[in-house]
Amino acid sequence: MEEDSFLGRKEQVKSIEKFLSSDRNKAALVYGRRRVGKTELIKHCLKGNGKTSIYYECKETSESNNVGSFSEIIAETFGLPPLALGSFESTLSFLYRQAEQKELIVVIDEYPYIRKVVDGLDSIIQSLIDNNKSKSKLKLILCGSYVETMKSLLSEENPLYGRFDLIMNLKAMDYYDSSLFYKDFSDADKVRLYSVFGGIPYYNRLIDSSKSVRENIIDLIASPDSRFENEVQMYLKSEISKMQNAYEVFETLAKGVVRFKDILSQSQVSSSPTLADVLDKLIKMDVVVKESPINDENNKKKAGYYVSDQLTLFYFKYIYRNLSRLAVMDSDAFYDKFIEKDFEEHYVPKAFEQICRQFLIRKNRSGELEDSFERIGKYWYDDPVNHKNGEFDIVTENEGSYIFYEAKFKDEKLDKNLIWNEIQQVNNTGLICSKYGFFSKSGYKKIDEKYKKQLILYKIGDLF
Repeated sequence: MEEDSFLGRKEQVKSIEKFLSSDRNKAALVYGRRRVGKTELIKHCLKGNGKTSIYYECKETSESNNVGSFSEIIAETFGLPPLALGSFESTLSFLYRQAEQKELIVVIDEYPYIRKVVDGLDSIIQSLIDNNKSKSKLKLILCGSYVETMKSLLSEENPLYGRFDLIMNLKAMDYYDSSLFYKDFSDADKVRLYSVFGGIPYYNRLIDSSKSVRENIIDLIASPDSRFENEVQMYLKSEISKMQNAYEVFETLAKGVVRFKDILSQSQVSSSPTLADVLDKLIKMDVVVKESPINDENNKKKAGYYVSDQLTLFYFKYIYRNLSRLAVMDSDAFYDKFIEKDFEEHYVPKAFEQICRQFLIRKNRSGELEDSFERIGKYWYDDPVNHKNGEFDIVTENEGSYIFYEAKFKDEKLDKNLIWNEIQQVNNTGLICSKYGFFSKSGYKKIDEKYKKQLILYKIGDLF
């Protein structure tokens, strides 16, 4: 992979490079769901590092098979004849000895595979780290995609607890880093592409800039034998092979059902404990998030569950329930009938809200926001006048002061009437805001200067 083909991840690159720059014996844990770009990130950081590095990806096979493959790479790296290393423990011991004279970086990718076949491997590695603290200059990076297994290495009961100098749970990229993969598209089309392919670099690399958004969606996921036709199911099966009801839960969430009791009644999951278990596992896998309103965080009844992986959401909203139709219909006709209208009118505008939230977080972190905040999220309201309750999707809070934001992905420019209508609706609920923010895909009609002090107005171009 070419040096300039790596995109985004500036903060993570900085963290790993800082870890690698030390001349001491150190250990790091890097984990995250499949396809999120862990290997690519690590290999990018190893490039041009100037230190000897060994990268080994474990295979789902026996210890002796892994030791044989690992030994070949080690011998090649050091220009040695074939090594007769009998176990994974002796292989790692050999590497720690090699690093007594000269700095060495060792990456063990897909660690759960080797951990499964070597009894007490966590304990073996803990002992090697502890016994070589002062004499070896080896930097060990353990990497893996089985999030639950990797997280277990951080529990207090695990021998490796407290041994990692760097812990990185690599998440999907945000909308901005993702857009670097398809920079030739219009800003509105970048929103549409992110709404389908999300922040997974592997997916984004396959987007073809010579084709339209529609053509990319059809070619990659909405046609028989498309590249991602089985991607979501394959990914989920590898993680949830023993989990019942996951598909029913995804289908229900994709319809926009978010409250626990509603998911239970509509998904036909047998019991409340079963549903709680499924949702807990999906949250640990980073494909579902649980979110409570910022003004009532401890109220379990008001918490909502949302599919956080865009490709999974798109798949269960449009493809999974229509698989038999997809198999027999013309792909363009299928797109026209089952995707196009809802995608443009509901799906993308909803994703635009997420993008606007990510934009605010991005700007807040970098200190670029005039109205900085401590919390951002949904705001629960009761409207006694109109006898209803609900949520505002984007509200920021700073020391008890709120700012309400509305995101509009529409072809029409926003005018003052629409803006004041929105503000009036907010005021009716009793939410008092210091300012009111708007994001508009198509810009604004003339707004009177006297009102502008109360308003924060963003155009779609500001996001990119």
